[in-house]
This record gives sequence, structure tokens and C-alpha cells, in this order.
Amino acid sequence: MGKRVLWIVLDSVGAGELPDAALYGDVGANTLGHIQEKVGLHMPMMRLLGLGNLSTTGLASLARPIGAFGRAAERSKGKDTTTGHWEMAGVTLDQPFPTYPDGFPPEVIERFERAIGTRTLGNKPASGTVILDELGEEHLKTGYPIVYTSADSVFQIAANEAVIPLERLYELCEIARAQLVGEHGVGRVIARPFIGEKKGAFTRTPGRRDFSLEPTGQTVLDVLKAAGKDVLGVGKIEDIFAHRGLTDSVHSAGNVACIETALDYMKRDFDGLCYVNLVDFDSTYGHRRDVQGYADALEYFDRKLPELMALMADDDLLIITADHGCDPTFHGTDHTREYVPVIAWSRSLNLGVDLGLRDTYADMAATIADYFGLPERFGARSFLAELKGESK
Repeated sequence: MGKRVLWIVLDSVGAGELPDAALYGDVGANTLGHIQEKVGLHMPMMRLLGLGNLSTTGLASLARPIGAFGRAAERSKGKDTTTGHWEMAGVTLDQPFPTYPDGFPPEVIERFERAIGTRTLGNKPASGTVILDELGEEHLKTGYPIVYTSADSVFQIAANEAVIPLERLYELCEIARAQLVGEHGVGRVIARPFIGEKKGAFTRTPGRRDFSLEPTGQTVLDVLKAAGKDVLGVGKIEDIFAHRGLTDSVHSAGNVACIETALDYMKRDFDGLCYVNLVDFDSTYGHRRDVQGYADALEYFDRKLPELMALMADDDLLIITADHGCDPTFHGTDHTREYVPVIAWSRSLNLGVDLGLRDTYADMAATIADYFGLPERFGARSFLAELKGESK
């Protein structure tokens, strides 16, 4: 068996506002801290790894946790899934992806409608569940797809599976993705299928797909693949990186399925990276401001974590982090500009290391490259030497 890294992204599990949070309207945001404050969190395994030693979480600290712990700041402009994942993988954006607080301009919508041969509904920022109640019945009558956006850089297309089958919805997304480049190069085009026959009964289905731009630079996934390593994606990782840099992936839907897929991968003999996104924290609980549901999902992950760790060999490395915040106690329904936790553990590396405040998420990409003996550092600093007890 080769060396392996299990890299888990707890999507949206932020750890306190960044210094520039005021630019994003996010002063006071703290995803983990506010969940702990409002409903309490029982996460003994993550505390053992050092999560409670981050002062912003509100969890009790330990004198000697078994993992390394710290927080990382986002250097890129923005607070969305694509920006966060790209930066942690080594690509930092100087300019944010475009957003559309007033909906997409006429030239964007008109060109899209010409390409698909039909009108559209919506074209405004909206909650994904609210807009279904607003426009779902009209969609059923007309067959027109629902187009909407959010505070993130997204072009979302919602369609009832009985009206527009999944394959056609994905085709519509591919058409939009091909058009939305340059000035209007949104980070993601998202397929949002749903079912139901009337207002109040519409339900989104697991057929969601994200169609991302390709990363604008070399990621640690690209570097590992070029070096002959296995690069395994779980959940929406394949979408975020436009299927680039991966040798295998499973598009599992939801935290439970993604954790089971990760367990399956970790039972295999591979040499390289298993990269996991757990989306439910963000999409199911954060955006819907469901504090108790968010807490329950965190505690479920904590209960499953020992199963994953039990499958790790002595030289394997575990990294647990997030891509942005989505404080479920905060105003609005959007992401929040926060630090992310960085938790690392290996049976063979140093225990209880305080990694401090990292200048960029990309320190994780630098560490993973360093771990595999590869020279790339992505303009960031590896913390591998700290894990080995060689520096602080």
C-alpha cells in the first residue's frame, strides 16, 4: 500500500469572521461558534483531534489533543464553494467571480433562450426552495425552465423531472456553461431538479449537478495525477474541478452517502489522495438556517470519523477543513466570510501541534505536495515539518 491522504471538506463549516468580513456584510459570523452557543455540540472525536483548541468554536479545549489544529484565512476574493476549493487546492483568485444581485442582464438571458429554443422564468436572486413555490406551478404549465442566482457566482436552472428530464436539464446546463465565460464567467452553473405537482409540495431531488469553470491554474490534484498518484474524488469534487486532475470519482449525493463512499475508498489499496466534500452542512442546513439540523449533521460526522480513522495506515494523513462559512444563525441565507478550521492527524506524526493562523487555504495543497515529496508549493507554506515536530 502506498502513502495516502484523506482530505475531508466539511462544506461551509466556518470558524469565525475574517478580518475583511465587513466587505461582505459578515461581521460577527461564526458558524461553529454560534451553533455551539445556540444548541450545543457533542463532538468528542473532533475535540480529541483539536477542534476545541480553536478558541472561536466554543468547544472545550484539551491540554494535549491527538491532532494538529489551526485556522486558515481565504486569500482569494469571494466566499463560495469554487473559490474555496480552488484555493485549498492551490489556485488563488485575484478577482472574484461575477455575481448578479439584480439578476442576469438581458443579453445573457436572451442568448440562453435562443440557444435552448424556449423562454425562461425567474432570472433573479432567490432561495432555491422559495422560488419553487413561487414559480413551480407556472413551470409545470409552460415547460419553461426556472433560472435564478444567489449571492454566489451561480447560474442555477431548476426543472421538474416530469417536465424536463434530467438528461435534458444537464444539456441545458452545458449550453449555459459554454456561454458563460469571460465577463459573465460565473463560477458554477447548477442543475436543480425537483419533483412535485403543486406549491408546498415541491421537493428537490439528489440529481443536482454543478458545471464549473476549469481551474485557472495548476492544482495539487493536477500535480498528483501527473506524478502517477491516484486522485479519488467523492461527492461534488468532480464538478468543482470540472473533472480535471482526478483518476476516479464517485458522485455520491449527501453526507451519509459520501461518508460511505469514503469508507469504501479507504478500504482499497491506493497511493495518493482521497478528496471528499460533505455538502449537506451547506446546502441542507446552512442556507436554510437550520441550526439544529446543522448540529445533528456535525455530530453524525463525528460519530463516523473513528470508522474512517480506523482504516488509515501508519503513514496515512488525515486533513479536515472547510471551504467557507454559512452561519445558520446569521441574517439572510448566504455564505459567510470566515476562517476555516484545519485539523490534521496521522499515527506517525507529531501530536497536539498548534498550526496557528495560516495565511491561505493553499497551505493545505503545499502540505499535501510536500507529503508526497513533490516540489510544488502554490505560493503557500507547507506545515508538514510542524507535523513532524521539526519546526513550529
